[in-house]
Order: sequence, then structure tokens, then C-alpha cells
Amino acid sequence: MDWIEAGSGETLPVAFEIENPGGKLGFVNALGELETKKHPFFEPLGTNGRACVTCHQPKNGMSLSVETLNERWEQTQGKDPVFAAIDGSDNPKLPQHLRESHSLLLNRGLFRVALPWPVKEDQGLPVEPEFTIEVVSDPTGVNLDPDLGLYSSNPKISVYRRPRPVANMTYVMSPDPRFNIKTGILAATDPETGKTVGMNMLADSRFYTQKEQALDAYFGHMEGVNGLTPEELNQLVDFENNLFMAQSHDRWGNPLVVNGKPEGLGPLAMKNSPVHILGNRSESPIFHYFNEWLTDSEQTKDLTEEQKEFRRSVARGNDIFMFREFWIRDVTHINSIGLANPIRRSCSTCHNGQMTGMDIAPGWVDLGTTNYPTWTDNVMAMEESELPVFKCTCKEDAPAHPYLGRVIYTTDPGRALATGKCTDIGAITMQQFRGLSARAPYFVNGSAATLLELVDYYDRRFDMKLKEQEKTDLVNFLSVL
Repeated sequence: MDWIEAGSGETLPVAFEIENPGGKLGFVNALGELETKKHPFFEPLGTNGRACVTCHQPKNGMSLSVETLNERWEQTQGKDPVFAAIDGSDNPKLPQHLRESHSLLLNRGLFRVALPWPVKEDQGLPVEPEFTIEVVSDPTGVNLDPDLGLYSSNPKISVYRRPRPVANMTYVMSPDPRFNIKTGILAATDPETGKTVGMNMLADSRFYTQKEQALDAYFGHMEGVNGLTPEELNQLVDFENNLFMAQSHDRWGNPLVVNGKPEGLGPLAMKNSPVHILGNRSESPIFHYFNEWLTDSEQTKDLTEEQKEFRRSVARGNDIFMFREFWIRDVTHINSIGLANPIRRSCSTCHNGQMTGMDIAPGWVDLGTTNYPTWTDNVMAMEESELPVFKCTCKEDAPAHPYLGRVIYTTDPGRALATGKCTDIGAITMQQFRGLSARAPYFVNGSAATLLELVDYYDRRFDMKLKEQEKTDLVNFLSVL
């Protein structure tokens, strides 16, 4: 299965596999075989020719990879709806036929997200921002544009972000307890049902239900006019909540799962496992154990020695992820919520949701990828960047950022653009780990081109002192998820 065009009308099988650089990605559609004709996820319901599937392709783990985007540019001479000026270009006023006008999408897989400033409301409540925001650097020209930017009649902040996977959504949307540990207040609720909702759907968690997100995507990304019907919204939610994905084969073409082992791999495990399970414990590990791969067994008996060593490496990487301790320091909403600073823990401390590696609680944390001095794009606060740079200044009567003080330079204020809170500047909701081999690059800003670059960032950020073999083991582990 290659690129699915909006409105193409093809049939989505009950189960299918798609090749990627790490092997094959497997899918299970619990709704059964699906005729995509007239289904709102696959039809161009707006005005620019896009459908949901345009930016959430099965080939790329229900997201997009820069490899696929560049292929699509060449195949269509840049005319595919994915490159729509509204957000598929660096600036909608640039000449749209030029590759360089779409550099952030083609080089880093980033779409423009224009958000209102000041914040209008959070969880239905008016918001008074605790900080002011200035544009320090505007390489795309949008944030200082008199019609589109911060100083326009309808002020907007434009940031650039990766599309998140739309699969395994029952895990992503699994409800948090009534108390939100990240904020100390009650968790958000679905206005339609009154029930508590998960808050891990978007990078900034500005919407709490799939229907809210779908409407925003319709009016924004698809430039829709008339809205979506209740039936269409229900169809979207049902499809998203019944599509499960995970890597199914290694790069040699061998199935990762044999007779149900290892338990944490493959799309069937995603479909059949319980959701909302805290997995950062030895008795209930996040991706279970890969013991079958450490010795000759039914799972490894027909493999070459190279293939067996790869699987042993994956098993070691799983153990590093679960148990290799290092000092976690200066991470807002981790070290700042009552835990020590620094605290000696492992990757599984934050990525604690079983089967996804997300956070059971609302997952926004300031890891440092978008904030100076640990950001991935700049060495100096005033250095030129492909991304815009903002200066956020906390007001005197507001609490300062826990670790960065009252003046913060950032390429993406993250959750703070939804809450207006200084403590949320740069906080980004962590993503699920499934389908990673199919959807490079990584991080919200697409700054890690490979899984090794992702691991290298963590190694630098937390001084993990990883050996080269340990890095390889972690990369191999991530590649089979």
C-alpha cells in the first residue's frame, strides 16, 4: 500500500502490512474491511482537496515521513493537497510552486500551526496570559506579517509541528484520573458526556476530545466551510479508536511475533491489550520482556547469527529503556511537581504507559527541545534558525518558569499557547512510540532525522553517558515498536 489519495475510494483490509526502513508496519482494523468511499477520514470534505488521510498515511504510521513527502513532491510537482498553502508551506504568501517555499515540510515534516494570541480560553475558561511574547526571529516571515502575524488585527503565533499518529487512539485517549498530577487541578472532561478525558492527543493538548480536534482540522487544515455532521464525527472517532498499528517484521522480513511472543510487539498485541496500565515497574514493564530473544528458542531458531544478535540487541535496549538509571533534571512537570531535582530514574519514568510509552497522566513536559539553552535548533538565543524564535517574558505578578526564570527564548511555547502559564512554556505532550521506523523525523519540531539523533539528544541532555553499543541497542529497540 502506497500513498492514499483523498477520495480514491480504495478498500482498507481488516489486516495489512506496509514496508518501511525498519521492516514492515502491521495494521489491524477492528471494524473489519472498510470501504473508504464516502468515509469522512478518506474524503476531501473541505475546499483544498485534503482529507484526514492526506496527513495521516498508513505508509507512515498514520503520520508522514520526509522521505514520503519528498517522493510526493516529485510525483505531483508540488501540486498534491498535502502542500496546501494554508499550512503546508512556510508562509502562504510565498510562491507555492517553489520547493523552498515548503522547506520545513520537505526537510523536517513540519506543518504550520497558527494559534490565537492572547490565549482565548482553556477548558472553557477565559485565560489571562502570565507572560508577554515577542518575535525575535522570523525566518518564514509569518509571525511579523501584517495580515497573518502577532501584530495583525487577528493576532496569531505560528509554530511548526509534526503530525501525530492517528492509530492506537484508545490508548492515547484513555482517561486520566480526576486529578491531574501535572497541574494540581481536576482533569478535563468531555463537554458532551461529562466524563474525564485523556489529554495526550495534541502536542499542546489544546483540544481534549477527538471531535473537537476533527472540527479544528476540518476548518483549519482542510479549509472547510460547512462543518461536519454528527454522523461524520462519530464515524471519525469509531475509525480512529479501532485502528491499531505496530511494527510487524524486522528489516530482514522476519515476523517479530511468533506464537504470541514477545507479548509487547505487533498490531494484534495493540488490539488485545488493556489500556491505561502503568508500566514503569519490573512486574509490569512497558513493552513487556523479550526473554525469548536472549537465547535460542522458537522465535530465533531459523534466524542467522546476525539476525539473532539484532534481537539480542533489541532485548538489551528494552532493558536500558526500563532500568538504566540517570539523573533527570530541570524538567518542568517532572522535577517541578514534588519529585526531587535531580531525580535518578530511567526512560520509563516519564514514558510509563504500557504498550505506547506515552505518559499515563497528561504528558506535557518541558524536555528542553524547544527552549534555550537545551533546544535542538540553536546554540545561542539570538542565533539564526529555520524556526521562529520567540521571547517570552513572565509578568511580575506571575510565577516564573521553574528553571528558566522570567525571560525564556523558545522556538515553540508549546502548552503555554493554550494555558498562558509561564510554567508551561516549552512543555510538549509526548507521543506514542509505535511505528517509529515508518515516520522519521522525530520530536515535535522534526529536529532528529534518525532514531540515533533522538537517542543522542537524550544522552547529551541528561548526561546519560551511554556507550556506543547501548545507543545501538536503544535504536534497535525503538525500531521494532
